[in-house]
Amino acid sequence: MSGQHFKGHEVSCCIKYFIFGFNIIFWLLGMAFLAIGLWAWSEKGVLSNISSITDLGGLDPVWLFMVVGAVMFILGFAGCIGALRENTFLLKFFSVFLGIIFFLELTAGVLAFVFKDWIKDQLNFFIDKNIKAYRDDIDLQNLIDFTQEYWECCGAFEADDWNLNIYFNCTDTNPSREKCGVPFSCCTKDPAEDVINTQCGYDVRAKTDAEQKTYIHVKGCVPQFEKWLQDNLTVVAGIFIGIALLQIFGICLAQNLVSDIEAVRASCLFT
Repeated sequence: MSGQHFKGHEVSCCIKYFIFGFNIIFWLLGMAFLAIGLWAWSEKGVLSNISSITDLGGLDPVWLFMVVGAVMFILGFAGCIGALRENTFLLKFFSVFLGIIFFLELTAGVLAFVFKDWIKDQLNFFIDKNIKAYRDDIDLQNLIDFTQEYWECCGAFEADDWNLNIYFNCTDTNPSREKCGVPFSCCTKDPAEDVINTQCGYDVRAKTDAEQKTYIHVKGCVPQFEKWLQDNLTVVAGIFIGIALLQIFGICLAQNLVSDIEAVRASCLFT
C-alpha cells in the first residue's frame, strides 16, 4: 500500500479567484458610487446639515448612487474577502444577500405585471411630486430635464401638469417670469440651433393646443415611457434575464466554494 496516495479534498482555485476577481470590481465600483454620492452631497451642503436630506419634496438622485453603491460595496466586500480568506460566513452572507436581491427583483417584476394600473398611478404620483420640487434641487432638475429630452415628453400625462409647480403655474398670483410656461427640456429641438434656448418654454401654455405642438412636446412622460418599454421589450427583458442568470451563477459559485472549504476542513479532522 506504500505506493498508493490518498487524494484529499481541495478548494478549487479557479472558482476561488474568479469570485475574488469578479467581486473586487464590484467592491471598487461600489466605493466609486459612494464617493460620487458623498461628493454631490458635500457640494450641495447636505453633509454640513444632515437634516436637509429629508427637506426635499421630491427624489434626490444622489440617493440612487448611495443605495446602489452601498449594495455593491457590501456584496463586493463579502464576496471578495470571503473568497480570498476562504471565510464561509462571508461567502454564505454573500449568497443569502444576493438571493434576497434576486427574490425582491422577481417579486417586483411579478407585482408590476399583475398590478400594472396601480404601478402606472404610482408613477404618475411620483412624477407629479417631483415636478413640484423641480427648482428645489439641481440634481433632480437635471434628471427631469434629461427624462423629458430623452423621451420627448412634458409632464406626467400632459404639459399642464407643470401647473403643480409654483414657478410654472398659470394662476394670477404667480409673479414668476416662467408663469404658464414649461422647462426648456419640453421644447422641440431645432437642429439649426447650436445653443440651447432655455427660455423657449416661456408663456407657451398660454397658447392654444394647436400652437403648443409647434413649440413643445405635448405627450406625457408616462405614456412615452410605456411606448418606449413596448418598443424595447426584448432588450429590457434580455437585460433583466442576464442579470438574473448572473446572480444565480454567483450564488452557485459561492455555495460551491463553501462546500469545497467545508469538505477540506472536514477531511483535516480525520487525518
